[in-house]
Amino acid sequence: MKQQRTIAVSVVIQRSGKHYVAFCPDLDVVSQGRTVAAARKNLAEAVALLLETASASEITRRLRSETYVCTLREGGVRHSSKARLHPSEAEG
Repeated sequence: MKQQRTIAVSVVIQRSGKHYVAFCPDLDVVSQGRTVAAARKNLAEAVALLLETASASEITRRLRSETYVCTLREGGVRHSSKARLHPSEAEG
């Protein structure tokens, strides 16, 4: 039986017309849906498919070690959160 791993990745979801676009900058994967929940679910499926089918070298090439999420405001940048993803942090 194949062991399942859980990893945490950053996700950005934005409205685009009548749909929502979900983007995972940590792995450079994009999907969409008619609702936020559908876009999130579709992105989760796309990420799972990538992790199941891509070679280790492809995943390593795509994987970003750090993603910073900031809010730009007039007069400067306000840091809102910082997400880190390292292969060693994946739960086995």
